[in-house]
Amino acid sequence: MGPVSGPADAPEARSAVMNLKYPILAALLVACASAQEQPILLKVSTLLDGKGGVQHNTTIALEGGKILRIDPSTRGVTFDLTGLTVMPGLIDTHVHIGSHFGPDGKLATREDSQASAMGYAMENVYSDLMAGITTVQSVGSPIDRDVRDAINRGVLPGPRVLTSLRQITDTRLTPEQIRDTIRQLKTDGADLIKIFASKNFRDGGAQTLSDEQIMAACGEAKAQGLRTLVHVYSSHAIMTVSQAGCTSVEHGTLISDEALQFLAAHGTYFDPNIGVVAQNYVLNKAKFIGVSGFTEESLKGTETRLIPASLEMFKRALATKGLKIVFGTDAVAGAHGRNVEELIYRVEKGGQTPQAAIVSGTSLSAESMSMGDKIGSLAPGMEADIIAVAGDPLADITALRRVVFVMRAGKVYKAPSAADGRQAKK
Repeated sequence: MGPVSGPADAPEARSAVMNLKYPILAALLVACASAQEQPILLKVSTLLDGKGGVQHNTTIALEGGKILRIDPSTRGVTFDLTGLTVMPGLIDTHVHIGSHFGPDGKLATREDSQASAMGYAMENVYSDLMAGITTVQSVGSPIDRDVRDAINRGVLPGPRVLTSLRQITDTRLTPEQIRDTIRQLKTDGADLIKIFASKNFRDGGAQTLSDEQIMAACGEAKAQGLRTLVHVYSSHAIMTVSQAGCTSVEHGTLISDEALQFLAAHGTYFDPNIGVVAQNYVLNKAKFIGVSGFTEESLKGTETRLIPASLEMFKRALATKGLKIVFGTDAVAGAHGRNVEELIYRVEKGGQTPQAAIVSGTSLSAESMSMGDKIGSLAPGMEADIIAVAGDPLADITALRRVVFVMRAGKVYKAPSAADGRQAKK
């Protein structure tokens, strides 16, 4: 027999009984509820809003995981972030959270244990979060969905994860089969579609999917309400991708000035990946050689040809009026937690202004993910994805390496010591 219900089970009756029998407990519960309803207040001396604006000496009030207001007249403080630079959490639009080095120190393959891969993936996203990356787009391993869902349940700390689950690489698929594949990916829970339309740079970057296949892929993705990221190098393929309405061109090292202007004219986002992934291959050369087609010769080509060519391409991209360059690293094993090196490289080597780099890594990347009304900037109503760095990244972009405060959706994952703010003031 189940519990017997009666008048005392009604909310009003339960409240009355509690107040009569347990007045101290009732008072404590009311006090706790009241405390929970109080806004979290961040005292800020320098705020970058993610859209190019700068504010000084103000307070950010947060409630329910969102920004309630930004107002210098607000009194009180929960976290004192004075002496630091406060900005939106960074958004990396291209990572591979499942990529890792195995126990033998070599790049792990997909044939390795999925349970082990899940653990490494959680390490990767935690490293990204602690480095100030509050949203990542992982493209594409089926394990990404498990990581995404675990983080969404609040079980494990990590950035917001969007995933393509898999990648469309098979050049033998007919246009109709590609459409079927995209419909299945949506059913399986993909947030976006990742397509390979070119060979890799080391293999010459030639187009691999036909124009018809590209049109079918991007057209069906759009029909299903999904965005498309396309791995592509050759200029003709890049312009086909843009014409087809795909969301973002990834890499594009061999792109011509004409194709850059075509992207700008059609509003296609460009994610060049010039400052982390290739350098990471060189830095961890011994861990990659002999796995997944990596050889001593191919990695030498990465160092002597790909890195210089990518930098030259990026400078031309910066000079292309109206081109929307987003922040993506293509982070694989060894690169997670070092995502900001992409922005630092773009500024120090590529000539991008620090403010433009930060906008690229925040509001512009959010816009490319159709999330510009939720993340990527600091304003009332936006998700409380907020980081603080020691120093001024507008004067010294390397300040992005010194992340001392991380909040995602109103929850704090890293808080500064009292010395962090004092250090930044000096």
